[in-house]
Amino acid sequence: MRCGIDIVQVKRIRRAVERSGQRFLERVFTPAELDICQGSMQRLAGRFAAKEAVSKALGTGFWSQGVRLQDLEILSNESGEPQLHLHGGAFARFQEMQVTDLSLSISHEEDYAVAVCVLNAAHQDCVAEIGPVSNE
Repeated sequence: MRCGIDIVQVKRIRRAVERSGQRFLERVFTPAELDICQGSMQRLAGRFAAKEAVSKALGTGFWSQGVRLQDLEILSNESGEPQLHLHGGAFARFQEMQVTDLSLSISHEEDYAVAVCVLNAAHQDCVAEIGPVSNE
């Protein structure tokens, strides 16, 4: 099992949009994500946090192993739950790890957005070894 978590200040996303406008939005988000968010800074921050959380769970970060921000597309199902769609390097990493199950949660309020990703994979590059526990 692997876990990734991220928290984003909404004002950080707002500043990036004010500074770089459409260029920032198109570099980070897919057209479908922008359509879902409808300009809401909280929703954009939530999706940004989700991309970070998933990249941490996959152990890639961005731009390493060929994973781009748009390779992780965070859409919603009919009930509003986040749904992950993988493309390019992220999809390749997902297959390489043989991910069998993935859960993604996003929450946001006025100032912050947070996301958590938990996944199970048959092949994981980092395995923590835990030694015997002592109560001495």
